[in-house]
Amino acid sequence: MKKIYFFILSLLLILALLVWMGPLKVLRAVCMADWGLIALAFLIHLAVVAVRGFRWGFLIDQPWRIGTNFTVKSIGLFAGNLSPMRSAGEVMNAVAGKKLNGIDLSEGLSAGLTERFFDLGIGGFLLFGAAVFVPKIRIIALLGAFLSAIIAYLIYLVNWREEKSLRIYHRIHRIIEKLPVSEDTLENIYIKLTSGIRDMIGYTRSYSSFSGLGIVFVLSLLSWLMECMRLYLVFLSFGAEIEFSAVVMIFLLANLIGILSALPGGMGSMEVSMAGLFVLFGVPGFLAGSIALLDRIISFWMVTVLGAILSSYYAGDIFDEVKSYILDFKT
Repeated sequence: MKKIYFFILSLLLILALLVWMGPLKVLRAVCMADWGLIALAFLIHLAVVAVRGFRWGFLIDQPWRIGTNFTVKSIGLFAGNLSPMRSAGEVMNAVAGKKLNGIDLSEGLSAGLTERFFDLGIGGFLLFGAAVFVPKIRIIALLGAFLSAIIAYLIYLVNWREEKSLRIYHRIHRIIEKLPVSEDTLENIYIKLTSGIRDMIGYTRSYSSFSGLGIVFVLSLLSWLMECMRLYLVFLSFGAEIEFSAVVMIFLLANLIGILSALPGGMGSMEVSMAGLFVLFGVPGFLAGSIALLDRIISFWMVTVLGAILSSYYAGDIFDEVKSYILDFKT
């Protein structure tokens, strides 16, 4: 039921943004946009998913299974877009990866957490740079950099430090023990999850060489910059002018706000925050909102539709995989 409330809130935020901008002004602005640049922005975003798929493939030692990796990442993005703080993305990546890539679940979770670690680390570093060089957003950029660093550090503990990771799980298990679950099932959950954590961290350490993590860093940075380029092209399609560095800062801040809002995929919060930040940089309100909405159609809605189509095609296999885990815990 809470998911429905979050979804309604997201739609209300988008509707409020439309009313604030003026629907007719938005329609006129969209009709006058350069659709060649918009099409190029869409192709770049598909390339972003492909780069993320290659990064996923590199982490699980299957980099050249391009089609399969693209499918797995699309399914993961779809799940993340429909969950608060995109929390389901890594889990669904791991489940889809087990079915389509033939990997262990712990291997998939290791790869997903490593991806999230580098995305947050790079985002936090760029936000810190924004705080230093752009006074008008210094406070919010510093806050964003600080939060990114905290979350990245927690992922580091869970994904690289076995002792710390098990200690965190033990605290979570105390909460699970209070649920109406049989002792045998609780014991089985404890054994399976602690064993899974050890396997996950062991796999993480297997590719944690300087060269291996360097490649992951480069791919992560490339995907970030390509996403910023997509937004920049959408901006240019409306005939507006803005520094590319400002686009990078706005994109990073809007993403962070979208995650912290806990709305599914940042829906509503990202559109509003992106439009507000554009206005802060001197862009007219109706134009700022038009750019934010069109960019989200490309980066959120089209990818969500693509992920939904691929998820529906593999839904039976993935559901069977999830069902097998549930039955495994019970037995």
